[in-house]
Amino acid sequence: MSYIAMNRFKIRPGREADFEQIWKSRESHLNELNGFREFRLLKGPQSAEFSLYSSHVVWDSQEDFDAWTKSEQFRASHRNAGKREGESPILGHPEFEGFDTVLLESA
Repeated sequence: MSYIAMNRFKIRPGREADFEQIWKSRESHLNELNGFREFRLLKGPQSAEFSLYSSHVVWDSQEDFDAWTKSEQFRASHRNAGKREGESPILGHPEFEGFDTVLLESA
């Protein structure tokens, strides 16, 4: 049916706007690849230690996602990741999770 690729990010308290701006101002090349359907940046719960975010990308298949990770567009999109001035808003490395859709219901 589809494949969902997600990365979880733990963001330093008070740096949420900085993290969101990174995503808003990035060069996205997702729509240049076959199989790309949708991207969402999700904001989750907050604690004293971090705010949780997740990037959520829907692909037609895991093969389409894998092709993205091996593409020049992927390299271009991630070229400056982690090369920002000052302390990064991100705590540690993102945690990747990939899922195959087994059931889909919609309105």
